[in-house]
Amino acid sequence: MKKAGKALLYLLLCCTGLFVVTFVIYFFNLDMKLTSKIEPLLLKHYDRIERDQHL
Repeated sequence: MKKAGKALLYLLLCCTGLFVVTFVIYFFNLDMKLTSKIEPLLLKHYDRIERDQHL
């Protein structure tokens, strides 16, 4: 019975930690800040790709 309680406590702590991390990412808009830092690299990469312009 103690193992089930410890497992439940561990699961609750993991879920709470995951919620806190995702809330901080959402609250400070960190995903879009990271995307804005990566965008120039992605644009440089995709601008080099040959495209077939035929319609």
